[in-house]
Amino acid sequence: MARIVMKFGGTSVADIGRIRNVARHVKREVDAGHEVAVVVSAMAGKTNELVGWVQEASKAEGSNLNIYDAREYDAVVASGEQVTSGLLALVLQSMGVHARSWQGWQIPIRTDNAHGAARIEEIDGSLMMQRFGEGQVAVIAGFQGIAPDNRIATLGRGGSDTSAVAIAAAVRADRCDIYTDVDGVYTTDPRIEPKARRLPKISFEEMLEMASLGAKVLQVRSVELAMVHKVRTFVRSSFEDPDAPGMGDFLNPPGTLICDEDEIVEQQVVTGIAYAKDEAQISLRRVADRPGVAGGIFGPLAEANINVDMIVQNISEDGKSTDMTFTVPSGDVVKALAVLDKVKQTVGFDVVQHDEGMSKVSVIGIGMRSHAGVAATAFKALAEKGINIRAITTSEIKISILIDGPYTELAVRTLHSVYGLDKQ
Repeated sequence: MARIVMKFGGTSVADIGRIRNVARHVKREVDAGHEVAVVVSAMAGKTNELVGWVQEASKAEGSNLNIYDAREYDAVVASGEQVTSGLLALVLQSMGVHARSWQGWQIPIRTDNAHGAARIEEIDGSLMMQRFGEGQVAVIAGFQGIAPDNRIATLGRGGSDTSAVAIAAAVRADRCDIYTDVDGVYTTDPRIEPKARRLPKISFEEMLEMASLGAKVLQVRSVELAMVHKVRTFVRSSFEDPDAPGMGDFLNPPGTLICDEDEIVEQQVVTGIAYAKDEAQISLRRVADRPGVAGGIFGPLAEANINVDMIVQNISEDGKSTDMTFTVPSGDVVKALAVLDKVKQTVGFDVVQHDEGMSKVSVIGIGMRSHAGVAATAFKALAEKGINIRAITTSEIKISILIDGPYTELAVRTLHSVYGLDKQ
């Protein structure tokens, strides 16, 4: 007997028929003798609908501004998961499974006070574990907790993944299964490269890089939590037949295991290729070369909640100042330019230039730590395809390359091939 947390995303619970399919997955684990907690998202499209209602309700007469109380936003959008948890509990009961629904505040999942993007601070899993002993399945509304002001707080989009991993850590689960509409983590996006392969295992660090660099399989914060608490996490497909061969295999079910690096015996040099479109490059020309300038630029950008990524600094043509180039999401360009205009006189630079429509392509692998020449291979392969590199950043297990957007798919396929990821 083991303790398992199962999480099902919006497409997996999109209607009553799919909820019944989810219930069969849950019943399979219950019938195997396991203690089970289930975390659910809102039905597909419901959160967007609820957010739209909040925005419509908060507009003042004759205004286009969406200024609303984040606490009331949370009260509305958290209701989507509440509906799903109740429906799944009802379906499980109709199948003879002893189940009940739980809201975030009932467990309780305690968060900070950042309504709309709260972070989990503590989970008391004692009552849930007591109910496990009574044979009860906990069906938990994901994406939500209770803030210090005693009101519902939501965890940001994709927060049900974080809920599931945090609950798995709190109840000391043997495994956390994230069921989604894909059957695992692939070497790259199969829509771009049909030869992409499903990975049987991937390390927490690699998955963290993949998630933060464009792979949409898991929310970044959920991977961070799994790594910190060493929660063995499986990415699985909810659309597989619940009773198909191997689905009930506890040690090696179909999917991708995200685990500690020590569990991966044969480490590939490169594990996967990730990409993120809609990046913008901003360049500041002839920036004053003195201490504190970088803080004067990036501090105000951070305060405006603008996520700066790749940063490159070079000596200007005159040799007396520097040029500074960095990337931001394309959606933040206007806001970033407004911030830079405000600090221009204080910081001291001549002109701001920007280019939109960039893409960031990243090569990821824990094996890169002990192998030389990985970056050179990428640069040579891209050069042979005529792809110009705008900027480069590296870490121990990652190389990220900024290129013009139209070359994204070619770059992904080229790098996937040059590192042998298309071979079994």
